[in-house]
Parts: sequence; C-alpha cells; structure tokens
Amino acid sequence: MNTLGSVARVSGPCVRVTAKLFCPAKVSHVCHPERGVAATPSRGTLRFLFAALLLTFIPVFAQTADPFAENKPKATQRVTAAPVGTVSVAVGKSTQVELPFRVASGYHINSNKPTSELLLPTVLKLSPPTNIVVGNTAYPAGQDKSFSFSPNEKLNVYTGDFVVSALVRPSRNTPSGTYRVRGALKYQACDNRACYPPGEVPVSFDVKVTKAKPGRARGNPAQSPHVHK
Repeated sequence: MNTLGSVARVSGPCVRVTAKLFCPAKVSHVCHPERGVAATPSRGTLRFLFAALLLTFIPVFAQTADPFAENKPKATQRVTAAPVGTVSVAVGKSTQVELPFRVASGYHINSNKPTSELLLPTVLKLSPPTNIVVGNTAYPAGQDKSFSFSPNEKLNVYTGDFVVSALVRPSRNTPSGTYRVRGALKYQACDNRACYPPGEVPVSFDVKVTKAKPGRARGNPAQSPHVHK
C-alpha cells in the first residue's frame, strides 16, 4: 500500500482514509483523490517516471575500476596520473613507490632517453619535505617507432600506460607521522602529424613514517675453550 497526497499509480480503486489516499502498490493506473477512481496515466507522466528511473541507475553504471578515472585530463592535457596509495616506511629504511601514468590515445611522448638531444625527455621531478629523501628514479624503456611527420626516423617514445618508480627513505631523525610528497611529470606530447608545447601533470603521494623496530640484543661473543695463561 502506498500513501499519495495527489496522484498515485494503482491497479484498483483508491480508498480514502482521513485526509490522505491509500492505494495498492501495484502500478497500472493513476489515482485521483478528487474523484476517487482509477484513470489511465498520460504519456507525459510515463515519460517523467521513466526518466526518473533511468537517473536512479546511471550512478551505478558510471562506477569504474579504472584508477585513471579520478583524474580526467583537460583538453590540452595528453598525460594523466593515477592516484598513488600511502607509502609506509620505517625510520632509516627505504621503500619503493610506483607512479602510474597514461598517455592519451592517439598521442605519444618522448621517453626518458630520446633518440636525439634535440628532443625533450620525459622527467619526473619530486619535491619531498624535510627529512624525506626520494631518489633512484627508474624509467621504463621506450618503444622505437616511426611516424608520418618523420617516416625515416625512429623515435623512442611512451604510449599507453607506463610506470615510473623511485626509492623513498626517511632520515633517522624523522618523527613518526605522514608526509606529503609533491611533484610533476614533465613531457612533450606528439601525434602522428605534429608535436605540441611541453606540458606537465602534477603528482602527489603520502609517506607514512613509523618507528624502527628494535633490533635483537647481541649476546657476548663465544669464548675460546682454551685457557690462556
């Protein structure tokens, strides 16, 4: 049974109780409280209800497991970065962080080691806070490809998805806590016809620093069974 104040869709007659109207739950007609009878719904009413039902299910289908979906590129942005989870590391230790990137379809960017010194390499620049050291940045190998604007020349490029990694290490006097590392991937993108001005995509990730685990106490070294006088 549904309670309606004005118009309700029902399969049978409506019953008025106090000032409101109670109608069965099945849907096939429109109940008018003024007449207390059932009538066939208009096409406009059906279109409205169908649109409302469609909007209810759109958010469910819009959900995606693609990690790059959160960072939709701008019209002039040819590279996007996926979110990076929190990196946990103990004081005095080091750990690796991986930063995933995606080149938009139809484009390519120079690799970190382009085939010519005249080409701008792809470089990751990170600015860690005090007491956090980030280094040993590692880039993937590029692909050798030729394009219509220079068919006789092979260019070393990145296309699609690629990952850049680095080592993160807090110094021994770093207090426990969470620290934010920011930076940017600098690149130059091209398509099959031309190259575009250099661009960059911002990146960031958190480093959770924990206390170092206490080491085992070292015992006294074993004594020689021989007695020295």
